[in-house]
Amino acid sequence: MSKLADKVQHELIQAIDNDELVLPTLPEVALRVREAAEDPDISISALSKVIGNDAALTARIIKVVNSPLLRTNKEITDLQMAVGRLGINYTCNLATGLAMEQMFQATSDVVDRKMREVWNKSTEIAGISHVLCRHYTRLMPDQATLAGLIHQIGVLPILTYAEEHDELLSDSISLNHVIEKIHPIIGDKILKAWDFPENIAMVPSQYLDFTRNSPKVDYVDIVQVATLQSYLGSEHPYTQLDWSQIPAFAKLGLDPSTDLHADEDLSASMEAAMSMLQ
Repeated sequence: MSKLADKVQHELIQAIDNDELVLPTLPEVALRVREAAEDPDISISALSKVIGNDAALTARIIKVVNSPLLRTNKEITDLQMAVGRLGINYTCNLATGLAMEQMFQATSDVVDRKMREVWNKSTEIAGISHVLCRHYTRLMPDQATLAGLIHQIGVLPILTYAEEHDELLSDSISLNHVIEKIHPIIGDKILKAWDFPENIAMVPSQYLDFTRNSPKVDYVDIVQVATLQSYLGSEHPYTQLDWSQIPAFAKLGLDPSTDLHADEDLSASMEAAMSMLQ
């Protein structure tokens, strides 16, 4: 590891330990949606009003409900019908995840490009997670989608730090090394600060532990397998691992040698799931 990467990693971990690292806050609309979702008696019209204050998010949710993955015979054109079709929990998780996209923006071109790259990868993993969840588990696809969207949330403070430190910004190898090493620790911190449920909050710190073997299948397993599947056909180091030794595949009941993209139906579902998030 370069001296620069070592120094930055040390500074960031120290800032985390001393509670000095400024963690990002959820966008206002996501906070309001999550607050609304905590009310067990929230109605479809009340939730629609909360989301309806954000025109961009409203348009995204209507786009999702009309996507090939979820659409019915009748096109849905208004938010209240969309929320009714998706259900309150699904809508809340989806709205939270989609609202996060606005956090992945920066003032410098280099950091902005990197943030776009991270968000695009997150939507890819979220799309694959959605399909894996629906076809191989009895877990909730909306939560699997959210887990995919937040699995690299810890990258945000690192890129914010890089934006203020030119020497790190101009050394992409060191920057990538720092991201790889500590985004899982920071991701956990952020999601705990946001009061995310434990089954989602633990995804960033555990999805790259390929020896992990929990008693039953969970969202970490789904994101882990989605991540590995996303690199199939590339030269990425993850493709060199012995996938037959990774417990998450067995828990999903998925043959490690299966290429989901080779199955026409699954491939079409993944494409649809990814495009509805973009």
